[in-house]
Amino acid sequence: MQLLRSLRDKKHREELGLYAVEGEKIVAELVAAGHPFERIYATSAWKGARTHEIAEPEMARASHFPTPSPVLAVGRIRREALAPGELDRGLTLALDGVQDPGNVGTILRIADWFGVARVVLSPACADLHSQKVLQASMGSFARVRTVVADLAPALGAARAPVIGCELAGRDVRGLAGLADAVVVIGSEGRGLSEEARGLLAYSVTIPRAGRAESLNAAVAAGIVCDNLRRRE
Repeated sequence: MQLLRSLRDKKHREELGLYAVEGEKIVAELVAAGHPFERIYATSAWKGARTHEIAEPEMARASHFPTPSPVLAVGRIRREALAPGELDRGLTLALDGVQDPGNVGTILRIADWFGVARVVLSPACADLHSQKVLQASMGSFARVRTVVADLAPALGAARAPVIGCELAGRDVRGLAGLADAVVVIGSEGRGLSEEARGLLAYSVTIPRAGRAESLNAAVAAGIVCDNLRRRE
């Protein structure tokens, strides 16, 4: 159980090259889709496949949740790199320091819904393999190509237009249908970094009718993706 408890911390996940997914729905969905887990720990209450059966008190000690789930699966972290010219093809969401794990996970789910080719996370983003990101993604983390990479060289080399989401941009509703584009989403509090802003072809904004100061990063990503797909 010490191994399972250690996977709560990013440091240990990176050292071991492993991550944990907990919860009946998400584990069942990923198993059904053939996702390659290394091990599946489960109590007798879990009716699905398992590699290790453990007692409920053990699961309570290993669980990443206040209320333990009957199943916890362990997968191997796959560290992938961007291929040369990869951002030139298809739609890419580039997350510039999005630190809220719920937002990162939800953006992965949005990318899955809209058929976005890939999501690129800057190193300052929330850890892709944290339990909160995985839960918020609802299994989409396993279906969407996701790469952690320094954004400056990646955006600087992209031939596809690099579009930022900012308050001072063009009206997103006039966004032309683009088969190839990189959309950069910044953190809700800080916005885009100066480094990323200097590499934009242009920015788009979501017109505001009310008085809120900003939109949630994941909500903004969904609206931009909808406008891009609507004009195909």
